[in-house]
Amino acid sequence: MDTKGRLVAGSHNRNEFVLINADEIARVTSVKELSGQICQICGDEIEISLDGEPFVACNECAFPVCRPCYEYERREGNQACPQCKTRYKRIKGCPRVEGDEEEDGADDLENEFDIASQDRRDPHHIAAAMLSARLNINRGSQPHVSGISTPAEFDAASVATEIPLLTYGEEDAGISSDKHALIVPPFMSCGKRVHPMPVPDPSLTLPPRPMDPKKDLADYGYGTVAWKERMEDWKRKQNEKLQVVKHEGYNRDEFEDPDLPVMDEGRQPLSRKLPIPSSKINPYRLIILLRLVVLVLFFHYRILHPVNDAYVLWLLSVICEIWFAVSWILDQFPKWCPIERETYLDRLSLRYEKEGKPSDLASVDIFVSTVDPLKEPPLITANTVLSILSVDYPVDKVACYVSDDGAAMLTFEALSETSEFARKWVPFCKKFSIEPRAPEWYFSQKVDYLRDKVDPAFVRERRAMKREYEEFKVRINGLVSTAQKVPEEGWTMQDGTPWPGNNIRDHPGMIQVFLGHDGVRDIEGNELPRLIYVSREKRPGFDHHKKAGAMNALVRVSAIISNAPFLLNVDCDHYINNSKALREAMCFMMDPISGKKICYVQFPQRFDGIDRHDRYSNRNVVFFDINMKGLDGIQGPIYVGTGCVFRRQALYGYDAPVKKKPPRRTCNCLPKWCCCCCCRSKKKNKKSKSNDKKNNKEVTKQIYALENIEEGIEGIDNEKSSLMPQIKFEKKFGQSPVFIASTLMEDGGVPKGATTASLLKEAIHVISCGYEDKTDWGKEVGWIYGSVTEDILTGFKMHCHGWRSVYCIPKRPAFKGSAPINLSDRLHQVLRWALGSVEIFLSRHCPIWYGYGCGLKPLERFSYIASVVYPLTSIPLLIYCTLPAVCLLTGKFIVPEISNYASLLFMSLFVVIAVTSILEMQWGGVGIHDWWRNEQFWVIGGVSSHLFALFQGLLKVLAGVNTNFTVTSKGGDDGEFSELYLFKWTSLLIPPMTLLIINVIGVIVGVSDAISNGYDSWGPLFGRLFFAIWVIVHLYPFLKGLMGKQDRLPTIIVVWSILLASILSLLWARVNPFVSKGDIVLEVCGLDCD
Repeated sequence: MDTKGRLVAGSHNRNEFVLINADEIARVTSVKELSGQICQICGDEIEISLDGEPFVACNECAFPVCRPCYEYERREGNQACPQCKTRYKRIKGCPRVEGDEEEDGADDLENEFDIASQDRRDPHHIAAAMLSARLNINRGSQPHVSGISTPAEFDAASVATEIPLLTYGEEDAGISSDKHALIVPPFMSCGKRVHPMPVPDPSLTLPPRPMDPKKDLADYGYGTVAWKERMEDWKRKQNEKLQVVKHEGYNRDEFEDPDLPVMDEGRQPLSRKLPIPSSKINPYRLIILLRLVVLVLFFHYRILHPVNDAYVLWLLSVICEIWFAVSWILDQFPKWCPIERETYLDRLSLRYEKEGKPSDLASVDIFVSTVDPLKEPPLITANTVLSILSVDYPVDKVACYVSDDGAAMLTFEALSETSEFARKWVPFCKKFSIEPRAPEWYFSQKVDYLRDKVDPAFVRERRAMKREYEEFKVRINGLVSTAQKVPEEGWTMQDGTPWPGNNIRDHPGMIQVFLGHDGVRDIEGNELPRLIYVSREKRPGFDHHKKAGAMNALVRVSAIISNAPFLLNVDCDHYINNSKALREAMCFMMDPISGKKICYVQFPQRFDGIDRHDRYSNRNVVFFDINMKGLDGIQGPIYVGTGCVFRRQALYGYDAPVKKKPPRRTCNCLPKWCCCCCCRSKKKNKKSKSNDKKNNKEVTKQIYALENIEEGIEGIDNEKSSLMPQIKFEKKFGQSPVFIASTLMEDGGVPKGATTASLLKEAIHVISCGYEDKTDWGKEVGWIYGSVTEDILTGFKMHCHGWRSVYCIPKRPAFKGSAPINLSDRLHQVLRWALGSVEIFLSRHCPIWYGYGCGLKPLERFSYIASVVYPLTSIPLLIYCTLPAVCLLTGKFIVPEISNYASLLFMSLFVVIAVTSILEMQWGGVGIHDWWRNEQFWVIGGVSSHLFALFQGLLKVLAGVNTNFTVTSKGGDDGEFSELYLFKWTSLLIPPMTLLIINVIGVIVGVSDAISNGYDSWGPLFGRLFFAIWVIVHLYPFLKGLMGKQDRLPTIIVVWSILLASILSLLWARVNPFVSKGDIVLEVCGLDCD
């Protein structure tokens, strides 16, 4: 879309539409479309002949037919034009066939009799020819930009009655057999070519080719016994080899059959599953079952052996242990079938990128979201945008949308500077294939950049580019410094126009196309990907739904401007670390077999700038390398909010495509009356179920046509529009005809006939603040509202619609971001996640009761339940961490006197827990250090962030009270990882600090009591000490975070410690456990009072 480099702002509700920075009235010019002829038999593009003209098969009617179809029709078919029935004449360069007339002029003996090209009869050449003829099979069809219709769109009514009609898939009873040309594509809707293939699809039955009844069958090669035997033998061998390819993979050394082009790399699967080796996964499953048995025996013993003198402590401990067991089951069984995946980028290129032709890879719209440039530095956002613009993907297939939800002029100006620097940075990245392509992290790499790159030109250009980047940083930092003090009259643009977003709570929608319009190219003259700035309209009194609302606005505006079939969303601090990340995702999304059912491809989150010890488990390796691999073996991983490639149609709330089941076999062994009864009952059930399904799926069924969208929009078939009236589309998607038309285009693309002016108007319309009113946005369409963790809810709804997701872990991490590495920020991040889970748990979308009878698998439901109930574990965990201190202070214990049987149970439980963790680390590739950090922060976050989130969520949902926990900076140090030692006071620190203090006091008191009471008291003390030390060890990173870099406690911590210690001391003096509980012992006074 060409905006002539202007900022487009407006409000649909206020009927405003302005072009800012315009020196003249914008003139909308039509975009010149590529044109080409399409073969009406196979649907392929007709090639250009040597003289530069399109290939013409029939000189009488010029019916569009490509050269392969022409040669096949002459060699194997009726040798006549399908439209006018005129016999095809031989064209120079094609082999002669029987019946050709004698030709005058220059000899063409090499092609007439195929003398010089006998090597083409070589089986390898035949296989190569077949490959080139079939590389387009199963490729998603793009919308045609020419005026020629595809066979599926061919209007039979427009053909004269005397011309035989082409019918696809079935014969027309109204046409006589002698005037009927039956052409059936071999893969129906999936493929287009009709040439005979060496490997037939066993699931499809091809009709016999038309034959002249006057000719003998032997002329066609049929009828002889030898021919039948050869064909049967050939089919058997092909099917055997095909089964090997499907189930065991392809070994090139084993299969060197040139007649089997399906084995070629271009048609191999684009990815494959790599199951965990049985030597690792089978012992793991066995230990899980053994752990279940041990748990049953353990609870049997615990419940039947109460502690009478400490009944309350025993009851609390048993309740906590039961909840821990339930949580473990919910977390454990989704990891029953973990898998890994492998992609083949070379096969993707062979299939979709032909040499000398435009790339057929699908387009991708990339979303970057930001709000406050003072908290999210513009330099970080600029690096993310630069890594996107320089990605290894066709430039005309990439569009980057930056959502500025704060309407900050600083972000706008920073993007303007970024677009200028991208003209130099993008060609540098692609010329030398550097990684990563975010300049800040590329230039900060502590590696020898000269290794394997000894070209002096590279050294020279790298140094020049680094100077350019340093100047770019100075300009960006200058903008940040200027933005610190806002003028009283607000910001003004360079031409004197007031910035429309001066009031961040009341401003119009804004769109600016920085790159991608005519005239803006890189310094080498090459085209650049699109870069589009979007700030949705904000007005008082509207609920804008934070990040989820901003993402939905991007979905709509991108559908108007570029409408790519796939979307990638990243946070502003997550840059593309692997330039082939989009290709990795396309290996799954564009797979012709399994790709249609995939709603999104999730990549793991990796982080920069984390200390070597990862004190607060920021990397979250256990979740990303163990839990997510387990989910990938069921229905796919959950959506984690960033680094995810979506299928646009799945975001629109459509159901996943259903694979048709083959008809069941009937059995004749039962009596007739039994069959009748069964059939009647089945028919009744089927009728009721089918009616329910029709009623339920009428709204969500995907229709690819709609009538009367708007003037200027063409190419929409009107025959199917009655299946979903326009009013239902408007209720689902909103009142934008252009956007509704785009939702019906599965393969993307802008609707034909739409002008740039209408697209600009609609783009402003769909980002207006009232557009989503009385629609399904946020309920069934787009990112789902109702939780601050909209990512979990959005992925859950997609899985409920029957879609599956995929987890992709490239060797080089696809994305990298920054994580909060100091204690307070980390706790607040976990608080936000836990609060979102509590909101989902208390909503109608809770996976415990939502989504039954749909496409969600049971183990996948287990994982979603675990992801929303884990904040509830904070209460049992807090109680369980307090019990050791209480037991040490009171001299009681939660377990009675331990017998040999009980000792065996406890030891068995600890052993199976340890072995389970070890086997998980083994097949997940996780180190023991990462696992231990994860265990420690599970306790720290559980007793602080999860606990606060639980109460905050209850107050918010049940009472409507919003409570916020603010973080204020205390101070920090300079240097590497200085933020790690930055202490920020927050109320989240109180619960773990209190637990730490009382357990330390309990240990001191318990040891003192044992020393004073003698040797006999040491035995019972060990059990209490073990649990107390278990709590202290898990809270050790928290203690280090409090002490900071100087190994001294901050003043506020000292105050809290003294206060709590004083309270506990007073309680201790009041209880006085050292005094005997029996009668008071009277001793003789040693003083002589007389």
